[in-house]
Amino acid sequence: MPIRTAMTFAITLALVTAVGLGSAAAQTAMPMDHAARHADAPVSPPSAVPTMGGHEAFGTIQEIVRILEEDPASDWARVDIEALRHHLVDMNEVTLNAKAVATLVDGGASYTVTGDGRTLEAIRRMVPAHAHEIDGVSGWTVKAEPVATGIALTVTALDPKQTAHIRRLGFIGIMAQGGHHQMHHLAMARGEVRH
Repeated sequence: MPIRTAMTFAITLALVTAVGLGSAAAQTAMPMDHAARHADAPVSPPSAVPTMGGHEAFGTIQEIVRILEEDPASDWARVDIEALRHHLVDMNEVTLNAKAVATLVDGGASYTVTGDGRTLEAIRRMVPAHAHEIDGVSGWTVKAEPVATGIALTVTALDPKQTAHIRRLGFIGIMAQGGHHQMHHLAMARGEVRH
């Protein structure tokens, strides 16, 4: 599934969570003595149940498990939820802990992406795989090459508008491009692909 779809889903999920939690908190967090003075305040019906997993990675795993359990064709001998969990840890490392230094190049930018320990391992797994997925999207040429402490990700385009687009997205915006993440997660959980 495209990364763009993944980012849209993540942003939507975050907004729904924020609105939903804020609304639930407003309805249920009222102190008892205060509630007595506001008897007409809205109260959640007794049948209301929370829908959010409490953590995005946990919620992603929960969603994938639900899909697998509802699919009679799921091959439980191949299912590998732990592989998906490790990939989500990689995504977290690259998103939150990788350092990216941009250098402008003709038609775009080159991002030197570095990290230590677990972050470096995640960079080396994720960035080349993602570069392969989005090469050619929007007329971009995307290359990932190893450097001593990470990966150099170079993204260029012939269209000047795309050049500006690439430069303003920055490294993490480039990583958010495409729509393959969700289906990649499902295939990984099914034991069909490794990262």
